[in-house]
Amino acid sequence: MNTSLMLPLDEGAPEFVDAMRSALLQLSQDRDFWIRSIYPRLIVDASDEFKFRKESSAPSGFIAWKSGERLVESARRTLIAGAKSYMGPGRHFVNKHGRFAHRYLDQVLMGQSAPGSYIITAYAPPNAGVPLSGSADTPAFAVPELGLASVRDVSQAVVRAVQATAEALEHYRASGSLSGFEAGVTQGISYEMASAILGIAENSDGADISVDWDPVTPPPGGLDSRFEFRGSDVDPLSKAATRLAADASSEVSTLIGRVHLLAKKQAGSPGVFGLDSLSSGRAKKVRVRLSDEDEYHEAVRAHEEDLALEVSGRLEKEGNLSWLYDATVVRTLGPISDFVRPSRAPIEGQISLFAERDNE
Repeated sequence: MNTSLMLPLDEGAPEFVDAMRSALLQLSQDRDFWIRSIYPRLIVDASDEFKFRKESSAPSGFIAWKSGERLVESARRTLIAGAKSYMGPGRHFVNKHGRFAHRYLDQVLMGQSAPGSYIITAYAPPNAGVPLSGSADTPAFAVPELGLASVRDVSQAVVRAVQATAEALEHYRASGSLSGFEAGVTQGISYEMASAILGIAENSDGADISVDWDPVTPPPGGLDSRFEFRGSDVDPLSKAATRLAADASSEVSTLIGRVHLLAKKQAGSPGVFGLDSLSSGRAKKVRVRLSDEDEYHEAVRAHEEDLALEVSGRLEKEGNLSWLYDATVVRTLGPISDFVRPSRAPIEGQISLFAERDNE
């Protein structure tokens, strides 16, 4: 299969007609190459290209439906988390810089998935701008000094945050320490980024994020172009997310449980749900007040598919009710049945499935 195409530019050259016929013949014989590689570039003009890939056991070009949905959601959350870090570093952004990040996402186009392992493609025009403020008075032709951030600059922040997360994982694999995540906060690591990468790595035989900078705008230096992740990265990413979400001024609890009683009283609010805790030594029924609207969808998915949900937040007792405030969804786990404690007493010396988690 051809992987490149030569197009003649000099119409006055004696070989122009033959060269153009050859190029058109090549396109007609490889329609997939045209659709996948050339047509998107012509449509979106200049663009930086992000690819989010996940190895799948399904046939080439396919993926299990729910895994595909999870990959799209995780790709979106990666871009959002990186865009937030452009406005300044943070361990846990919650809703901070959310509107700016979504304005960046509004500039990005999603392309077709590529054949082979499943791939989500995003095209970000480097020369476009993102208003720093949501004011309707911000002119579309504004320059950075007058209230616009370059899409290319925001995309660099995304890649810088992904690179810092990948480096923190390398440090963990070598040392078993999460200190790399703490140190990488200044480079864009956050609870949001760790959670997004976790969604890409989980249930995979390998995954990666790559970026191809458009040459029209000189590509930045000092940044890698491809970052690999493994299914085994889920555990350190989960621990790092819990640590980054913690507020040093209050005690943070992490619970695993079954979701029920979902409610959103106001449009755009983060939402509240009930959690029947499956963890030992904890409140058995907890009301969870989320800190981020986006995570409500994850709670809905866990409820609909009868999956255990791991959440972290500030646990407080109010009357007869236990509340988990400023809560974040760490990750969605397996079926509820896998986490139900057996009715008989455990054998002496047996390690409990619900022992206190190591939050290193």
